[in-house]
This record gives sequence, structure tokens and C-alpha cells, in this order.
Amino acid sequence: MKRLLTFFMLLLPIALSAQTKLSANIAEDFSNRVAERYQQKNHQAELFIADQLSKSGTGGLDIDKTMTDLKSDPAALDESLKFLYQYNDCNRQTLIAYFREMGVLSGSVFPLATYTVNKYKTEAKTLIEEKATIIKMGAMPVAAATPQPIPAKKPAPAKKQTEEEATTTTYDNTPTMASTGDSTAAATTTTAAAGGDDYNWDVRTLFKLRTPQELEALYGKDNVVYRGTTDLAGNDAGNAYFVFPDTDNEMQVIFDGDKSPTITFTRPHSKWKSPFGIKVGDPLDKVVKVNGRDFKINGFEWTDGGIVNSWEGGSIAGKGVLVLFKANNSGDPSMYDKVTGDKKVKTDMGVLKKLEVVVDKIEFKSN
Repeated sequence: MKRLLTFFMLLLPIALSAQTKLSANIAEDFSNRVAERYQQKNHQAELFIADQLSKSGTGGLDIDKTMTDLKSDPAALDESLKFLYQYNDCNRQTLIAYFREMGVLSGSVFPLATYTVNKYKTEAKTLIEEKATIIKMGAMPVAAATPQPIPAKKPAPAKKQTEEEATTTTYDNTPTMASTGDSTAAATTTTAAAGGDDYNWDVRTLFKLRTPQELEALYGKDNVVYRGTTDLAGNDAGNAYFVFPDTDNEMQVIFDGDKSPTITFTRPHSKWKSPFGIKVGDPLDKVVKVNGRDFKINGFEWTDGGIVNSWEGGSIAGKGVLVLFKANNSGDPSMYDKVTGDKKVKTDMGVLKKLEVVVDKIEFKSN
């Protein structure tokens, strides 16, 4: 009996380890199943996972890329399991049934379910309550019958054009280029200034674009201008395309060939739904919370002053996010001098709260 007890005591740590770790082949199997279903755009659970990953920021700026390769991002894979657990009401049997429906290999089903439940069972109550709130607000993603293209603004009445207008569009300081000819490009500046709700305000849409013509097709050529701009540090950055210029919804786009464009915001109170939920005017504390830990910014009034120097390995690290902060209350030199000059400032410094440090500009570029 003593030997038997000793044998079970030796097996216990091994069993527990098997329930708290996923092997590479199980992670890859789950990742592949999610990728297949997500690309079809007609499975609500996978759309729910993507939506939750985007809200939490774990999915990065290009959620499509993340969802089709979860195995390459362990943090996103873990979070996707959490949100699938949430979707299935934090019920182990329901979760197992869903894994089977997904086509997960039979040998992977129980290890996946055990791993997920062990990892997130203490959050079950919160997750269930959060899901109920999402449903009540009508914010559950709706699966499409067929894959959907990049969402565009609702069709507007066709605008009568001259023959010349129908074939060319001229921007400030740029050569004439061909128009897309899309009737949805006939949005008016008046609508933009008023912040009409017939546009897609999700910033993730922009990361899929590669040409100014696509930008015009989504938001209307009358709402896009081409003019000089600066980077976050105030240096000349050439020209950029401005969507809804000189309004609260102004957004700056710089295209980069076949790569994702760089998106910059400098206006507070906009309608845009930004990655990680970070917006111009947000307090420093909010960004720290989203990042999951304190980070470092360059000292104000110096080279690259106020720009994040390092996310210190937080949730935003490596996700293509660059933030410039400013101090709204910099009148007291005894306080302001502590965070100015050639130095790296840690965000846990109490003086930053007194200085009312907020987001001044924010730049996104999908990897």
C-alpha cells in the first residue's frame, strides 16, 4: 500500500502538468481549425473570439492575420480559448461538444477542454456576466452566409459629374489619378463634418487598404485630401491622405506599397473605433491598464519628447502602436522639470498624474 501511495504521489505532478500545458501539436490543431472557420465568416463563435481579441488588444492590429495563425501567438491562442469558453457559457461539456464540432482531433479535445477550464475557471462568473451584457447590448457578432468584402459606407445618391470629373481626381500637390468610379464615393463634406453614421468607423478596415482609390471608395473622394504632414515628433513626414479633414473625425493615412498603411489620429472626440480602445485625450492611466504594466516614455521637451520609448514587454509591445503624450498641467516647473530633458520616464512616477498627462497623438501600423 505504501508503494502504491508513493507511485500515485509521483504521478500527480505529471498529471497536473498535463492539464496546465498544451503540446505544440494540440495548439497547432486548434489553431488550424479556428483559421478554417474564421475565414468562412459564417461561424459566430470564431467571430466572437475575433471581436473579443480586438477589444482586449491581444489580437493586435491585424486581427485577420492573428486569427489565421494563432499558433504563432501563444498569448492570443490562450485568450481565444478563454473567449471560446465564455461563448460556451463556461460549461466544460458544451465546450467539449464545440471542439468536436470544429473538427478538433479526438486526441486533442479533452486536453484542450481541461487546459481551458483549469486556466480560466476562476474567471467563469465574470465571463458569464460579461457575455450577458454583450447580448443585452446587441453587440454579439452576426455570422454571414458568405464571406464578406471590406465593409463600405452605405450607398449614397449618385452625384452628377462632368466627363472630366468622372475620369480624374486632383489632389493638392499630387498628379491627377484615375477615379474608382464607385458610386459610394459620392459622400459629401457636410455629412462628414456632421459625423454621419453611414460610414464604417472601425480602424481595422483601413489596415486592409493599399491604395488611395480604395480609401476614396470607402469614405468618398470629397472627404479625402492629400497634403503635407509631420510625424509624432513634429518632423516633416512628406504628404499623407487625410480622411474627414479639419473635423473631429480627421484621420491621417500614409500608404506603404504592398504593406499595411500607417494610420495616425490627432483629434479627440472622434467616432473611430481604434485598436486597444486607445484614443486621443485618454489619460495615461488608461494606457498603462491596457498595456498591463508600466512603461517608459521619453522625457518631455527633448528629442522625441513624450513618445513611448518602451512598452516594457506589455500587451501593446510589438503590436505596431506608437503614442505621443502631453502634459496638460505643466505650469509648475518644480514638477515638470522632473520629467523633462534627456531621460526615460517610467509611467509609475506620481508626478505624471499631477501633470495630467494624456494621449496627444497615436499611430497604428499593422505588422
